[in-house]
Amino acid sequence: MEKKKVVSIEDHLPKLKQARKKKTNRRLIFYIFIFFLLISVIVYLQSSLSDVQTISIKGNDLLDKEEIIEQSGLELNSNIWAIQKNRIKKTLEKNPIIDTVKVERKLPWTVIINIKEFEHVGYVKTKKGYYPVLDNEKVVKQKKNAHVRGDAPILHQFTDEKYLSSMVHELDALSDTITSLISEIYWEPSKKNKHKISVYMNDGQIVSSTIRDFATKMEMYPSIVSQIDPDKKGIIHIGVGTYFEEFKE
Repeated sequence: MEKKKVVSIEDHLPKLKQARKKKTNRRLIFYIFIFFLLISVIVYLQSSLSDVQTISIKGNDLLDKEEIIEQSGLELNSNIWAIQKNRIKKTLEKNPIIDTVKVERKLPWTVIINIKEFEHVGYVKTKKGYYPVLDNEKVVKQKKNAHVRGDAPILHQFTDEKYLSSMVHELDALSDTITSLISEIYWEPSKKNKHKISVYMNDGQIVSSTIRDFATKMEMYPSIVSQIDPDKKGIIHIGVGTYFEEFKE
């Protein structure tokens, strides 16, 4: 029979001591790391390192960055953890131009405000200037412009809010492609037709139509104008029937 090799406990002791020492060292390093991490967090929270140094505004178009920051009540050098995100959100969403707001903290010292404005569908022309019109059917009178940017049609002579509201609803339903072709829209009501409008296009043509179902009717415009000699300008009547009336000399 083979004799089994007997290993005494004394032979194992150095290895056991070494293993215990390594385990103790690892635990000590972990505790030291946690200690310094906690100290760093406390120093960050109690010092100017956690003060707001940057306010980033995203998604704004009609509103200026400075205007949004002022309305939010945010201030530089205020503690980033002291800001009330819900209060800022509710405050900014009272602005008639703003649809939704999202406020985020980006450590160590940046606050990001994501703005979603109501869609800008046109400008109302008045004696005082041009006022943006939004897809929520509100005319933004605090944003008067001396000139328009050319990014939306100008609405003339819409003195009745009911018909202006209907026109805005139709413009909102228009595709961006068709909207970009329109320069100006005049409301020209008559006794027989209160919805009558004349639409001045960027290509020099004029569309005579009505506010009712305007978005649906205008989707035919590219097809209609493609059948007209580019050198000929006139009035395209789009209603019950569609026909072209060339300008007379």
